[in-house]
Amino acid sequence: MTDYDVLRVFCGPNGGYGNELGVVREGSVMPEPDERQAFAAKAGFSETVFVDDPERGVIDIYTPTLRLPFAGHPCVGTAWLLDVPELVTPAGVVGARQDGEFCWIEARAEWVPPRTLRRYGSAAEVDDLAVPPPGEWVYAWAWEDEPAGRIRARAFPGRGDGIDEDEATGAAALLLTDRLGRALNITQGAGSQILTAPQPGGWTEVGGRVRLER
Repeated sequence: MTDYDVLRVFCGPNGGYGNELGVVREGSVMPEPDERQAFAAKAGFSETVFVDDPERGVIDIYTPTLRLPFAGHPCVGTAWLLDVPELVTPAGVVGARQDGEFCWIEARAEWVPPRTLRRYGSAAEVDDLAVPPPGEWVYAWAWEDEPAGRIRARAFPGRGDGIDEDEATGAAALLLTDRLGRALNITQGAGSQILTAPQPGGWTEVGGRVRLER
């Protein structure tokens, strides 16, 4: 069995929650895309990362059913694990920095695969949502405190791959930040926390706490 680390990314203030991420630090042991896809499907995380060059931060990201050019929580988690200033993804070069208990990445909204950002009238409505049928990637959100930039959100990938709901999704948070044009403090899933901030030139920062599970 290939060795891999398990992280929790976008943990809550108490260190709990967060979205699990698998990271294969020695990507060279499994160089072929079909091997990686099969491993990601077997591991069953919403995303699994293969590190192809730990010093340069070259990574390859897979869900259980497809390869992604960019994804938020895999980049935040891997940047924290490798402690590098940038990551090289198929979509582009992702800036990274550590700031106290938070790890931040900087990326662009156009790198994110299509998502439906669906606004609801209250956080309670988002809490009460049932998982929608597969076929559409939905990010359901509502203001908890609009002046303060606090948002309640849930994410439904809709891929039919066993991941019915994502506990924390940096890419969708990035898209929402780009659309609203302001910094956000997002509570997603059961209790994960995602921080975001627009940056000059069309870039957006996404940050959160990361914990090593094993």
